[in-house]
Formats: sequence, C-alpha cells, structure tokens
Amino acid sequence: MSGFNENDLRAVAQRIGEADAVLVGASNGLSITEGLHLFADDAAFQETFGDLRQARGLRCILHGMGYPWETSEELWGFWARLAARYCLSYEPTPVMRDLLALVSGKDYFVLTSNGECHFEMAGFAADRIYEVEGNWLTMQCSRPCHGGIYSSVEKLRQMAAAERGGRVPAGLVPLCPECGSPMRPRMEGAGFVEDRAQRQAFEGFLERAGGKKLVVLELGIGPRNRLVKPALMRLVAQEEHATYVSVNLGELFIPREIAGKSFGFDGLIADVLAGVRKASGR
Repeated sequence: MSGFNENDLRAVAQRIGEADAVLVGASNGLSITEGLHLFADDAAFQETFGDLRQARGLRCILHGMGYPWETSEELWGFWARLAARYCLSYEPTPVMRDLLALVSGKDYFVLTSNGECHFEMAGFAADRIYEVEGNWLTMQCSRPCHGGIYSSVEKLRQMAAAERGGRVPAGLVPLCPECGSPMRPRMEGAGFVEDRAQRQAFEGFLERAGGKKLVVLELGIGPRNRLVKPALMRLVAQEEHATYVSVNLGELFIPREIAGKSFGFDGLIADVLAGVRKASGR
C-alpha cells in the first residue's frame, strides 16, 4: 500500500468497526474506478457510441445524456445502449465488494449522485440508497403529468435488443400510463421527479445516527460538487462524534473546521478500500 499511511488505514478500519452508523457518499470518482467515465472521450465511449460520436458530434456520455434528441426513438436508442453496456449485465467489482464488506452489519446508508444503479446491483439494500439525481433504470412521464416513478429495466432490455443505428422502433417507446406522452429516463433536469421514499429513508437514517458514532465515507466527490459534498461536510461539522474519511485522487479537499476529525487519502479508491478492508479483517 505504498502512498498511504498504514496507521491511517488501520485507524479508519477501527473507526468503522466502532461506528454505530456509516454514511457512504459517492460521485463520479467511484464510477471511474469501476470503468465508467461520464466525461471521457475514451476507448469505451468510442466503442459504445462511435457512430453517434461521428454523426452527432457526441463528446462523452454526459454529452449524450443531455443531448437534444429530436425523437423519442433516438433518445431511448442512446439510453438503451448506455444501459446495455453499464447496467443490464453489471457484475459487482472488487471496489464495490470491499465497500459492502466494510459496511455490512452496520446501520449504513448511501447518498450518491451516481445514476447507474451499481450500489443496488452490488448488494446494497435498495431502501438504504438515495440517488439524488435519479437513476438510469427508472423512468417518468416526459411532461410530467404526475409524480409516478416506473422501472424501465425490461423496456431497456427490449430496446437494447432492437436498437439499430441509435434508434429504437417506435412501438417500443414507453408511454405514460396516465396521459400517453412518451416517457423519459428519470434523471436530473427540467421536470425531474424526485424519489420521495428515498429522501425520507435518508432523513430517517440521519435521525437514527444523530449523536452517535458516525463515519462519513466520501468516495470520489470533487470539491466542486454541490449536491453531496457540502451536505456531508455540514453533517460532520454538526455531529460531535462523526469521523470524515475522504478519498479522491488529485482533488482532495477537507475544510479546516473538520480537519481534526478527518482522514484524507489522495489516491485510488480501490486501493484505499482494499487497505481498510485488510486492516479490518473483514
């Protein structure tokens, strides 16, 4: 484990072992660790979306997610291909297995801006996850005429099998059961339908964890993140018995106000979690 202080790894393992509750915060850095890079025009993007890159000028996955597709057939063509690559055949990676082993048996919760659903597919309890920007495997009315949230897994499987040239057949485009408008992926944007049950579950976790030994494990969240990181830092500042553990390659940021009860690792998430798990004996 070159590059990391072994004492810090052991100390974090001990804090997690003694914790009454563990809050995992995650953003793009964790996705990158798993090989999913939203911002990169890399080999994986070109392999998956090379034709759309050439025809539409797509620069990365994130560009495609926000692209103004002219038709629902093209919109769902992109999302079906994305889901097929990163969701529908997903197998838990070593980093997710290490993380799950560290929190198993604890009152844990996951707060994430990632939408690829890897936490649930890796074995984390669905009722212990709050995806603040939605996820890739649910859909909502595009208007939206109501606040319903629907699974899109089976539809995505069908569309992925039928997609050709970045389009799906019109007959496979999911329609709103209330108004008949096309459905769209439930991701942050205009008309976004929040999962209130997830938010309420998170609020319940915070109530249970209040005043107790809490470890906040922040994975791959850059200092410019405004959805997850500020909330985690405020929580640590407010909770007397909280410990803050931040892991971020090249963008580590811990404010002075909580530095005294924090551990920072400027390195790879996979290496840090493997080291902490080894030190914990789990």
